[in-house]
Amino acid sequence: MKPTDEDRNPMADGGDINAAEIPLESVSVEDVTRRDRIAKDLREHWETFLLAWSDWRFKAGFLILLGFVFAGTVGVWLVEPPTYQDGNKWDRPSYFGENPLGTDQFGQDIAALLIHATPDMLLMLMGGAVFATGIGAFVGIVSGYKGGRADEILMTLTDTAMMIPGLPLIIIVGAIWEPTSPILVGILVSINAWAGTARSLRSQVLTIREEAYVEASRIMGVSTGSILRKDITPQLLPLILVNFVMSGRGVIFNSVALYFLGVLPVEGVNWGVMLEKAYNAGAVTSPQLYYTVLWPLLTIVLLSWGLIMLSQGLDRVVNVRVRDRHEGEGTKQ
Repeated sequence: MKPTDEDRNPMADGGDINAAEIPLESVSVEDVTRRDRIAKDLREHWETFLLAWSDWRFKAGFLILLGFVFAGTVGVWLVEPPTYQDGNKWDRPSYFGENPLGTDQFGQDIAALLIHATPDMLLMLMGGAVFATGIGAFVGIVSGYKGGRADEILMTLTDTAMMIPGLPLIIIVGAIWEPTSPILVGILVSINAWAGTARSLRSQVLTIREEAYVEASRIMGVSTGSILRKDITPQLLPLILVNFVMSGRGVIFNSVALYFLGVLPVEGVNWGVMLEKAYNAGAVTSPQLYYTVLWPLLTIVLLSWGLIMLSQGLDRVVNVRVRDRHEGEGTKQ
């Protein structure tokens, strides 16, 4: 039995489907310009920032870090560099006087020493954190997405880096290399810190690569580089940011410890060198000289605490459960 015209184009209201009426040629295609995409990205990043800003830990960490950046950029212009004529030897703190935090055994103002040491410490932090996070992100993302032989090779390198004892390696390389640039020092003290980042990101990529939109990109023939850059990496940005902050904290601790031990060559002022000089002058066993150890230690602890608060505050952005709960509370309000 041949199908009739009515059987060929049935409609719910009994009418016929006229192919000419189907607007296939007039499908609306949204014209998205580059400016629109940039505006959308900026809007999404601003909303993410506001979400993180709603956590007091993020506020505290962000403001503390902003204060150090201010001291390392504007502060060095406002405060004169430390000299041997700032005051007398071992002047005690005079909080409303010329040397509010006191002077060291050379008569140098401790506040000026702390401020003028900040730029190099921030450069170390940035250099080490960018190195550790960049290498770790590249290895973790490529390894997790490519799988197979590439995954095997990259994870073997990662596990090898994790097994190498970091401190002896840093001491040996530092003794041979003797870096003086703050950025190179930051890279040296985080020489194998990228391995942990690579491991954590790889585990996330193993899940993301099975998502429908990634599979659709593969079917459509999108290149691997574009998939990694546009589909996978944006999903990992909050986690990469947390690893960046924690890597920076590790750089501060490691560099101060190595300067205190005299492993790294010294040029200019440094918080670790201040502690080392105060220790050699007997400040640890002399209660009257407490301030020569106290202020550098408080500065290091404050920066480290700020970085920890910043990373914990970002948990609201990274942790999906916390983010969903927050959005649910916002919807109820």
